[in-house]
Amino acid sequence: MGRLLVSVRGPLEAVAAARVGAHIADVKHPGSALGTPYPLNIKAARDRLNAEGFERIPISTNIGEQQPIRSTACQAALGVAIAGADYVKCGFAGLNLKAATYLGRNLVRTLKEWCPESKVYPAVFPDEEFAISFDPLVDGPALVEGIDCDGLLIDTFNKQIGRGLLDYYQPAELKPLVDRIHALGKQAWLAGSLAIDDLPALWEIGTDVVCIRGAACDPRGGDGRHGEVTSARVEKLVATLLNR
Repeated sequence: MGRLLVSVRGPLEAVAAARVGAHIADVKHPGSALGTPYPLNIKAARDRLNAEGFERIPISTNIGEQQPIRSTACQAALGVAIAGADYVKCGFAGLNLKAATYLGRNLVRTLKEWCPESKVYPAVFPDEEFAISFDPLVDGPALVEGIDCDGLLIDTFNKQIGRGLLDYYQPAELKPLVDRIHALGKQAWLAGSLAIDDLPALWEIGTDVVCIRGAACDPRGGDGRHGEVTSARVEKLVATLLNR
């Protein structure tokens, strides 16, 4: 069965999502695609979830969409893992397969040395300016195999142009990717301005984790992903999985 990841600003939204069945609390700042948070905010979400009885809800977070300096990326990955992240998403925007593989091996090696329980998920993007050098559908599985990480995340980079993941790929195009990732014994994570009506088709193709922000937010509290995550909206998203 798949799992629902809900991106949250901090501890209050994390609890609101966990209370109605969200499987992963993803701590982020919604100002960009992945949205790197402060380490203290990761810790605050972990501490609040524990205090509210949600110790078993894993925390995910990220180190940003682009990694201009390899050593700094490794330090950032280690830092967020120490702050409380069980899953670390690492954006590889702008890298070709060779460069992504080189960086990815170092990221995985770093985390496995100090935080062996942490899992690494490279994030790649279908936006044209990045797909020209790294095709997520073709190069994504090769990257996962080459660095022995825990899976692959495909997300959209530009959240301001009104294009979501399913504007780039249809579920039928994503299914062979999911199958290839599964054949490696890894997980396929999908994100990118997804609406509640998009979820059934993504569960149907075997997606392991669907990642949501905007669809979990009350639109009255802000513009899409900048609103507030509410239990009522998360409960409806969880129901798409339960009602399969």
